[in-house]
Amino acid sequence: MLPDGSGRLRKAQAGTEDARDVVDYLGYDLPVTLEDVTRRLHYLDHPTTMHNAWARGGAQCSVGESSSMKPRWRAARIALAVCLPLAGCGNSRSAEGGSEERLNIVLFLADDLGFNDLSIQGSEAIPTPHIDALADEGALLTNAYVTAASCGPSRAALLSGRYQQRFGFEFNTGPRAITHALERGLDPSVVLMTDLFDEAGYVTGIVGKWHLGSQERFHPLERAFDEFFGFLGGGHPYFPETVADREVWETVMRDKKRAEETDYLTDALAREAVSFIERHRNEPFFLYLPFNAVHAPIAAPDEYLERFADVEDETQRTYYAMVSALDDAVGDILQALEDLGLADDTLVVFTNDNGGMLEHSDNQPLRLGKLFLFEGGVRVPMIVRWPGVTTAGQLHVDTVSMLDLFPTFLGAAGIDPPDGLELDGVDLRPYLGGGAFGPTQEFLFWRNGPNLAVLHGSWKLIRAGNHVWLFDLKTDTGERANVAEDNPEVVADLLKAFDEWASEMRPPAWPSRRDDDTLVDKVLYEIHI
Repeated sequence: MLPDGSGRLRKAQAGTEDARDVVDYLGYDLPVTLEDVTRRLHYLDHPTTMHNAWARGGAQCSVGESSSMKPRWRAARIALAVCLPLAGCGNSRSAEGGSEERLNIVLFLADDLGFNDLSIQGSEAIPTPHIDALADEGALLTNAYVTAASCGPSRAALLSGRYQQRFGFEFNTGPRAITHALERGLDPSVVLMTDLFDEAGYVTGIVGKWHLGSQERFHPLERAFDEFFGFLGGGHPYFPETVADREVWETVMRDKKRAEETDYLTDALAREAVSFIERHRNEPFFLYLPFNAVHAPIAAPDEYLERFADVEDETQRTYYAMVSALDDAVGDILQALEDLGLADDTLVVFTNDNGGMLEHSDNQPLRLGKLFLFEGGVRVPMIVRWPGVTTAGQLHVDTVSMLDLFPTFLGAAGIDPPDGLELDGVDLRPYLGGGAFGPTQEFLFWRNGPNLAVLHGSWKLIRAGNHVWLFDLKTDTGERANVAEDNPEVVADLLKAFDEWASEMRPPAWPSRRDDDTLVDKVLYEIHI
């Protein structure tokens, strides 16, 4: 099925009118090649040049009857997504994904949370009973990684299921005004998981922080989300503020309009998430909850500060209060699922976008934190609760990646990805269901300007400039003993693997913003945001 002119799917429409309609709309004699379609896309109403790796000349797609539709970029993007080689251009779902009993999916994404900032992770300073309960009822994945040590690139990979370097999103888009003025954002040609949920008839919602571009074409409603409440930039004040002198895209928004918010922002996001669940209780939904907690600015209301009255340092007390507020928000949303009888039919994931800031987060026992490719920057908490699949108190200690969530969600929802959609993650269902577990991918890679990292088994290589570290994480989780000189063949093999991976990636679509460089083991480590 195809999106209509507003960018929403005609969910109620019967039949299999799909990407064939778009190709027919473009006005070609058939069969048509993707090279032809790509050329025509330059004349649609979206100014961005087509960079999608799927646009490979010669792949043919037969089409059928046409339907009338407006020339929208998203429609054309869906056509390319599902018309890859001889795919038949149809919307198919696996046999277990029936139309009556459909799994809901709720994805919590914390922001800059420290690895050890949850009591389930070992924190003795911050009680987090609701997040802990989620882990007690499901699976705790103790060796989960993100693809970047900063917010925007990590989110781009999460929603696309592909390394963000494949489409140039290597760095954050920059400060709010620069992001908007220079029209930076997630390339609209990149297919997101919401495109496939939307196509399969799911209601899709985002409540929280977007951080993937603020121009109209980057807006969540243009990226197959049906509803949006939150903000478009990388950070936002937590307390209500006067916004009359701000552009709409700088404020808290409901869909595409300014929202007059009066609550502490973490509480407001929880309220809106509960509302979304209540309104869509009778239809399958995907709800993405990228909280901005505990990202700066460090701010919390008295009711949360009072929980940590014995903490003398004001900043640290406020940070603890922010984590506690986040935990309460998670609890409110989980309670709504329970109260509405949806808990048993909902897959819930809680994770984080990157490591915590060194100033106030606790990333122990990992080294460093946000902005670094050491473990403290890219290894994050991850919890999965899937009633009937995961078992209470399940513990997984093997390596997984945030890239694995896209294929896992599609499989859980019974959605078959279109032929030609090459995701970088692995479907975790066999492992979450109690099957033999192990590293889901042979290698994981990171690139951040001149900095790179490779993970292979327990070997972790990091290179900053010309300096190389090699750690055996099996015996050195804290990355303290550099064994590169003792293992030159391992170093050579990992660097070769990185070069092969990098040859498939695109250069950054925009430059990084430089921050204060740091000495790590007396070696200069450049900070690129």
